[in-house]
Amino acid sequence: MKKVIDTNILIRLLTKDDLEQYQKVYTLFQRQDILLIETVLLETELVLRYSYKFKKDKVIQSFRKLLNLPNVFTENSQIINNALDWAEQGLDFPDALHLAKSQTESVFLTFDQKFIKRSKDMGHCEVKQP
Repeated sequence: MKKVIDTNILIRLLTKDDLEQYQKVYTLFQRQDILLIETVLLETELVLRYSYKFKKDKVIQSFRKLLNLPNVFTENSQIINNALDWAEQGLDFPDALHLAKSQTESVFLTFDQKFIKRSKDMGHCEVKQP
């Protein structure tokens, strides 16, 4: 049975800002199968970038390392991989995840001009204004 973890667990692992908690999380990741749900990844990215001032490329690299561990799983690896790829190509991770989750539809509506511009030719769902 996989253990689903909260954002604060993932933050401890990636920042080591509380050594006692980090040790618990490190042991957990060594001994258990872990499920990273999309909302936790989304919140983690925002916390790391805005509270801990991590650069986007460091966050993406950290997520990729985690997802390559043999005991770490996601709800839908294709969606997460698409989001990480598109974030590397210029989208913010939240926008990339929104777009990756929208690929079964033809249009994603937004007023965000950067998102519209940067998402050209990414996937099958067109990002445009209403």
